[in-house]
Amino acid sequence: MEKQRVCIIIPPSPFLLDERVFPFLGPLKVAAVLERAGWPVEVLDLSGISNFADAVRDHAQTTSARLFGVTATTPQFPAAAIIASTIRSERPEARLIIGGTHATLVVAGARHELSESRVGRARRAYDQLKEYFDVIVAGDGEETIFVACGDSPPQLIDADSRTSPMFLNDERLTATPFPARHLIDMESYHYQIDGVPALSLIAQLGCPYKCGFCAGRSSPMLRNIRMRTDENIVEEMILLYRTYGNRGFMFYDDELNVNKGMVGLMQKIAKTQRDLGVEWKLRGFVKSERFNDVQAESLYAAGFRQLLVGFESGSPRILENIQKIATRDDNTRCMDIARRHGLKVKALMSLGHPGDSAETIADTRRWLIDVRPSDFDASVITPYPGSPYYDHALPLVERGIDGNQVWVYTCKSGDRLYQQEVNYALEADYYKGNPDDGYQSHVWTDSLQPDELVRLRNDLESDVRRELRIPFNSSAAAISYEHSMGQLPPHVLRRVGV
Repeated sequence: MEKQRVCIIIPPSPFLLDERVFPFLGPLKVAAVLERAGWPVEVLDLSGISNFADAVRDHAQTTSARLFGVTATTPQFPAAAIIASTIRSERPEARLIIGGTHATLVVAGARHELSESRVGRARRAYDQLKEYFDVIVAGDGEETIFVACGDSPPQLIDADSRTSPMFLNDERLTATPFPARHLIDMESYHYQIDGVPALSLIAQLGCPYKCGFCAGRSSPMLRNIRMRTDENIVEEMILLYRTYGNRGFMFYDDELNVNKGMVGLMQKIAKTQRDLGVEWKLRGFVKSERFNDVQAESLYAAGFRQLLVGFESGSPRILENIQKIATRDDNTRCMDIARRHGLKVKALMSLGHPGDSAETIADTRRWLIDVRPSDFDASVITPYPGSPYYDHALPLVERGIDGNQVWVYTCKSGDRLYQQEVNYALEADYYKGNPDDGYQSHVWTDSLQPDELVRLRNDLESDVRRELRIPFNSSAAAISYEHSMGQLPPHVLRRVGV
């Protein structure tokens, strides 16, 4: 098989407050695997580029690549569709490959519909993928990329199964190369933890819990935990410190403490800190009901200063409806433990769950003011393929906004969540967005309409931030790509190989 040049494309994320905070590590892992195997590869990083279609058009006219791999989360898919159409118009002979969480979740949702012998919105979303892309990759991309780039690949490469030979286990995950960060302009990304410049890394994959709103519950890739060895994780931290000089690291694992060996990992990280004579500044996610004093002590010793916790709601009714497992008492205890060990907590909250009402949102407001997190997010949920809210919803006869289909999810208590069917190629549907542009809600409950959910979310954020004296986040302007004889600036495109 001839090793042709591959162009990996990272779409913009205009729904984020600032797109140049952390780079997308998934596509950089795929690029690293290709690079190690001797394939010429380039990365077109469009994060924060406002006129990204111009950048894609110019690059398509000049690159020798015929294989284009596009990654996309669901809210990135409108941009991914524009990227695909732009390349298709300039390079009809090109092979367009889509991977990442959107493709994986859509395939998982369609698979669920097939198991119930029905065709619904997930299958329509899958057909939409086929309109724009020649090859669809579901599951881990590190080994599927070679099939996608090979001779006569199938239209669907479904590696999202533990029985797939391309599904990564712990050993093979550890053996993969670190993300090819050198193929993007790392200096253009900026993030700090306690005033220290920080980079992101992923130590483990997957979360086994069953939260109803969480995409990936139908996807083995996202549901099953895969662990790298402690030594491998520490090796990456040392490499990043020596390459970029960063002492700060954001761990983007789903939940650090689902790893039963987390305390041992923290002890190794703390030892490395002492051996190098540096002081780490670390940040990451934990699950509240699993959190304890031993974990907190080890996290602080390793350099963690802030934790993020998906508390979601201050209402016991909502916590039960979303199958969170953690109770409100668990969440309060988590806050107490963190505070006792000098760890700040950012509380991640969400609205629009089955049973949500003005009363349950008031419960969330009161709980936040009572436990006093150092920061918080409050967002209106969006059901994505692969989540129980999406996969287990049934269509209603009535039509919603613009005549689109309405779906309803009913939880065990009988509380319901109504959902507007979304055209993923046109709408950047998202959990969290830029408040300057206004939050959107495509969901409603028996008590609250979409506009009421948005209003109550806005009131919640204003009230809690004012009461706790937490400043609002500020947005950053997008970068504009400037044409220069058809060449992209280094911060947009990086290559290796001939």
